[in-house]
Amino acid sequence: MKKAEDAGHIKTFNRSSKISCGTPVQYLKGVGPARAGLLSRLGINTIEDILYYFPWRYEDRKNLKKICALLLGEAETVSGEVVSAEVVTTPRKRMKIFELGVSDGTGHLKCKWFNQPFLKRYFKEGEKVILSGVVKGSLYGTSLEMENPDFEILGKEDGLIHTSRIVPVYKATEGISPKQLRTLMYSTINSSQHLIEDYIPEDILKRNDLKPLLWSVKETHFPEEFSDIIALNRMKSPGHRRLVFDEFFLLELGLALMKKKETLEKGISFKDGGALINKFLQDIPFKLTGAQERVIREIKSDMLRPLPMNRLIHGDVGCGKTVVAVISMLIAVESGYQACLMAPTELLAEQHFINIHKMIERIGLQVVLLTSSSKGRPLDDISQGAAHIIIGTHAIIQESVKFKNLGLAIIDEQHKFGVVQRANIRRKGFNPDILIMTATPIPRTLALTLYGDLDISIIDELPGGRKPIVTKVFFSSQKESIHALIKEELSKGRQAYVVYPLIEESEKLDLKSAIEGFEAFKRIYHDRRIGLVHGRMPHDEREAVMSKFKSGDIDMLIATTVIEVGIDVPNASLMLIVHAERFGLAQLHQLRGRIGRGGYDSYCLLMAYPPFSEEAKRRLKAMESTGDGFKIAEEDLSIRGHGDFFGTRQSGIPDLNVANIIRDIDILEISRKEAFALADADPEMKEYPLLKEKLQRKWTGRLELIKS
Repeated sequence: MKKAEDAGHIKTFNRSSKISCGTPVQYLKGVGPARAGLLSRLGINTIEDILYYFPWRYEDRKNLKKICALLLGEAETVSGEVVSAEVVTTPRKRMKIFELGVSDGTGHLKCKWFNQPFLKRYFKEGEKVILSGVVKGSLYGTSLEMENPDFEILGKEDGLIHTSRIVPVYKATEGISPKQLRTLMYSTINSSQHLIEDYIPEDILKRNDLKPLLWSVKETHFPEEFSDIIALNRMKSPGHRRLVFDEFFLLELGLALMKKKETLEKGISFKDGGALINKFLQDIPFKLTGAQERVIREIKSDMLRPLPMNRLIHGDVGCGKTVVAVISMLIAVESGYQACLMAPTELLAEQHFINIHKMIERIGLQVVLLTSSSKGRPLDDISQGAAHIIIGTHAIIQESVKFKNLGLAIIDEQHKFGVVQRANIRRKGFNPDILIMTATPIPRTLALTLYGDLDISIIDELPGGRKPIVTKVFFSSQKESIHALIKEELSKGRQAYVVYPLIEESEKLDLKSAIEGFEAFKRIYHDRRIGLVHGRMPHDEREAVMSKFKSGDIDMLIATTVIEVGIDVPNASLMLIVHAERFGLAQLHQLRGRIGRGGYDSYCLLMAYPPFSEEAKRRLKAMESTGDGFKIAEEDLSIRGHGDFFGTRQSGIPDLNVANIIRDIDILEISRKEAFALADADPEMKEYPLLKEKLQRKWTGRLELIKS
């Protein structure tokens, strides 16, 4: 097989040029400011971006066919001689069509381009051309046709790019076509291949049988053989494997260096007290689970060391993370430090504040709520140290918020913040300990990717007395069965949730609204006490309704997803989720976690409105088949893909453009092992200047990893 690195169609760049990886793409020949604006929509802003913008699929246009052998409806590639080239105008629509006639001696092919009369000047009778497109029959069945085929005129271009080869197909955007992108890619590799330098240590490449980087980039853009296209479309070629390894390696090396940097820094060594914790444990009306006790021991061990703690707690819905968080905060407070908990929304921060305040009000500590609207007294109490525990939103990391001595920062629902926010909150104290919580069980593969710099604790045990929740999908035609189940549970003295996706009726989406549902359920259950709660209600009004539901003064709560977290009503045994097909899998599981907390048989009814997508069917089937949050998370990752699961752009980690943590888990594990070993051996990257430079570009704007 002819190797791509020997291919003569890629020229050598003039090394006197000042172009670098960071050079804006507009300075490439044939780009300019206008086209650079179009490329930026694709995430292409620099020369390096375009070199690493790879095809999403490939077409085999290498096998030329005779015109007489072309098959209708098939994508074919053919070569022939131009016999006619003319522009015709349709009589009614006044549309100009460029028609090209081609013959190869075995037959005649007519090609049409609509509203592109300028193409006529490119073709001359007698020239040889290659065309690729879908074959169609003519109106009267007398000849074969192609509409808007890709073409190349032999002898006019240096090498074949669009036909008579394995052709890469790039995702394009309005204003720039896949063909134009292909031409740009070809010329960029032509002129800028000297920028593609191997930065990964040679011993790592040899140990893992990885191809050279330049060869891998060129082969992935323009493969040479048919076997290569099969491998690339399955993402299994040697070149693709090298590119996947590089993405994972740079990601994991950044995380490894973060972890190494933090272990080299001094932190707070908290006291091994326990008086506040003992008081707290005496007040709560339940016993900790074995998993909670194990995780508390792991956290306490971290906090006693003079190093900054960086630990993630994750577990299933209702496993008791909040209690673990409170005990961690009490360790900090008893040592004379402040503790804070940062939540992604005001509603969740309010729920945490109410729950935690009730848990520790007898101990005599001051708990304050801090949101973007907080002014005056709360800020003074925080800066003067009168506030022991601060619960808030991202307002906690605002410049105006000053802590007297922050010792522990807890971040809830980490995936809605990210590594940058973690760095910002650390600056609020002298290297405070960081504890991260998530109520979304994290698949092992994603935990390795997003949280590679953290120690991980898993609460894998639910409080005693929990029974499995029976989950079943219903359709709108089965409303009578749904109401029968609701009435049966209410007759037992139980309570029920009804969850809607919207507050009011939407004109764009035909969804049932919470407000309309509230009125409907009042009519159907006129002898029951019905409540309504949603995110637009004033805080005091919302809390009053929730308080009545908790105390049993409301039988049925009509709600939006505001009840997704923070609500604990042991007597609630049934939840109806309306338009369940519109909810994400993780959110459905979170909502289901609001019931089944009182030891009663519990039921989650998923009311779906067909037609819905295959993804929605998979989500509903997963909910019916398992109550295991970790299995739910794996399925969610499989359905949504790694890029969308937590939103890597928001999380602060570099984007994954080639690698896929589901498909490429084996390469992820190898790259992680190599990255952490290198970080241990040379945390300042003194021996690897090229790798250091590449790493800094990859993580630019996200976090300072290495001191220059």
